[in-house]
Amino acid sequence: MATVVQKITLSASRDIPFNKLVLSQSNIRRIKAGISIEELAEDIARRTLLQSLSVRPVLDAEGTETGRFEVPAGGRRFRALELLVKQKRMTKTQLVPCVVREGGLAEEDSLAENVQRVALHPLDQFRAFQTLRDKGLSEEDIAARFFVNGSIVKQRLRLAAVSEKLLDVYAEDGMTLEQLMAFTVTNDHARQEQVWESLSRSYNKEPYIIRRQLTEGAVKAADRRAQFVGIDAYETAGGMVLRDLFQHDDGGWLQDPALLDRLVASRLQNEAEALSNEGWKWIIVAADFPYGHTAGLRRISGETPEFTDAERANLDALKAEQDRLEEEYADADELPDEIDQRLGEIETALAAQGDRPVIYDPAEIARAGVFVSIDGEAKLKIERGFVRPEDEAPITAEPDGDDTDQPAVGGPEGGVQRTTITIGGNPATEAETPDEDDVIRPLSDRLVTELTAHRTLALRDALANDPDMAFVAVLHALCLGAFYA
Repeated sequence: MATVVQKITLSASRDIPFNKLVLSQSNIRRIKAGISIEELAEDIARRTLLQSLSVRPVLDAEGTETGRFEVPAGGRRFRALELLVKQKRMTKTQLVPCVVREGGLAEEDSLAENVQRVALHPLDQFRAFQTLRDKGLSEEDIAARFFVNGSIVKQRLRLAAVSEKLLDVYAEDGMTLEQLMAFTVTNDHARQEQVWESLSRSYNKEPYIIRRQLTEGAVKAADRRAQFVGIDAYETAGGMVLRDLFQHDDGGWLQDPALLDRLVASRLQNEAEALSNEGWKWIIVAADFPYGHTAGLRRISGETPEFTDAERANLDALKAEQDRLEEEYADADELPDEIDQRLGEIETALAAQGDRPVIYDPAEIARAGVFVSIDGEAKLKIERGFVRPEDEAPITAEPDGDDTDQPAVGGPEGGVQRTTITIGGNPATEAETPDEDDVIRPLSDRLVTELTAHRTLALRDALANDPDMAFVAVLHALCLGAFYA
């Protein structure tokens, strides 16, 4: 015998005036979750109602319809419409699309509507935001329409911009959201896929490992070279900065170390050229010098000029004002902004008074040199007055006659000495132009990056196989930072 298939009859739809609707006590939602009623009301005002209310007729004691309807499913939408009526943005008699249910339990309707609802996959939201922006909406417009912070929209758009191959892996639950976030530090899809391919054979796929590999070879914005040059100057010169929208990244990573080094060298050279007017015999420029770079050199001593009467009076006045303010606010838990600012200005002025230039003997300057570098706080570091052994004045016997005239200080045959500026050990000014075949050509940025990556991997492998040496290397670095910073 053939089985009779029971046909389904859907509930009827009706447009019911809002003042005929009441919220049902059968609605199972008791705990607030998701967006607020105010935000939902604004969304309805913008787009109108996107989903009908599920209602049931209200019956009297005899079971006769009263003309009113209760809302067991769609309570939040009802409250949002109610708010719009209170704000007089919607009339009480506004027709509301409703699905009229009969039979069964009202509680079952409310439960089924919420249980059967499937939350949107995060990737669908990322791509939807990307589609909206492609259709002309700005990030601010998207944030306003969905009542989220602008930074949230930026993060979602950055996630949608990850390689499609990795997005497919994430969609199939082959990658966590935290891992996908880590890939957003770079827009290079090929590099993203390369890193994921290498990690797929590893047991450790933590997000920090992904970030570390993607930024390998880049320079942190917190690096003193980057702070010395400035991120704005680096970007103006065409440099790219990798940024992490999901974690604090101290300003990101500078992707072009070679460009950064050129900018550092250029600024240091400009500072050295300004120092050459002081008459030093040589100036060596480098971002950093190894420990003991002044060993074997004699440092000449200079004299600090005395304070003038006006400078002494200004110094005493600043100290007196500082003592008065500190005593006046000694018991205060927090200093007022203007007092705190004034104390900072006084400390800066006192430090400037104490950092007075040293005056050297011109005869000593003519045979001494200067080291120009960057200190630990990313400030310009100038070390003046170092004499090489070969530049020391020769020891001569006392003259027999009464003629005590000494030759003038200068270059050979009394000429004016020209300062030699050396950058990273290579003189910036040469007496002769070398032949083209003798010039050492610089390596390309790409080759330097690849060699740096190979060197880093080799060092990691060597240290991983020798824990004792790894301990010594870390201890050495900590000692240098603690005692020789």
